[in-house]
Amino acid sequence: MELNGHALTLEQIAAVAIDGENVAISPSASPRVAASRKLIEQIVDRDEVVYGVNTGFGKLSDVRIAQDDLRQLQLNLVRSHACGIGEPLSEPEVRAMMLLRANVLALGFSGTRGEVIKLLCDMLNRRVHPVVPEKGSVGASGDLAPLAHLALSVIGEGEAFFGGERISSVEALTRAQLKPLQLEAKEGLALLNGTQGMHAVGGLALLRAQRLARVADVSGAMSLEALKGTPVAFDPRLQEARPHPGQKAAAEHLLWLVQGSEIRESHLTDDPRVQDAYSLRCMPQVHGAVRGALAHCE
Repeated sequence: MELNGHALTLEQIAAVAIDGENVAISPSASPRVAASRKLIEQIVDRDEVVYGVNTGFGKLSDVRIAQDDLRQLQLNLVRSHACGIGEPLSEPEVRAMMLLRANVLALGFSGTRGEVIKLLCDMLNRRVHPVVPEKGSVGASGDLAPLAHLALSVIGEGEAFFGGERISSVEALTRAQLKPLQLEAKEGLALLNGTQGMHAVGGLALLRAQRLARVADVSGAMSLEALKGTPVAFDPRLQEARPHPGQKAAAEHLLWLVQGSEIRESHLTDDPRVQDAYSLRCMPQVHGAVRGALAHCE
């Protein structure tokens, strides 16, 4: 999969996070990334005052940082924010974080070198997964703590999973034949300021929920069959009377699932019931409302 900063679908995220598809920077993204990095280097050379490049952070934004200390500034930023606690996020969630962060950097608005994006891609491809504690993000300025733990592995600090083992990041990179990076001006900030933690966890949760919504239709269709219910309530004309796409999609899926049912045919002529219980005939409305909520989240 080539990353160019454009939006990724949940299916594309899952292809990398869960199925292990390899990634690379798109050739179309490289000129943008290089131009963005050149601008940062020019700012440093001209000794302009730009927040996060040669100033402190937060309340220290009015403190100038000498050129000789710019690397240390970025290193300190990463170390100070890597303060998450709790169990590590799952491998798919961490892979999704890495993918999404690399993709955002590939947009060329963050001022990082191409080497930073390439290392994130190489770590994904060679299965080096930073240990990212599940708790710590406060949402302000993005997922600073989780992304700081990701950034630690990029510079060879902290821990990572490799080959089923939890080891030091530098050892994991070495085993994968990769080398840690020394962060240059602004690159620590670029790695930390993002919402890829919540997007990774939330996106994969949303994907699972969407799959469960389809499984609910299957369960409902099986219940309808077992109880010898009727699919007439799923008629497309009834769904068209209401402007709810989720309801329409659920009804279509339910009709498809029971299409050609021999069970249905067996009791068409001798069923005295006028209609089924709500739990059967209102499946499109209930399942459809769930689909609508999930579509809004997406």
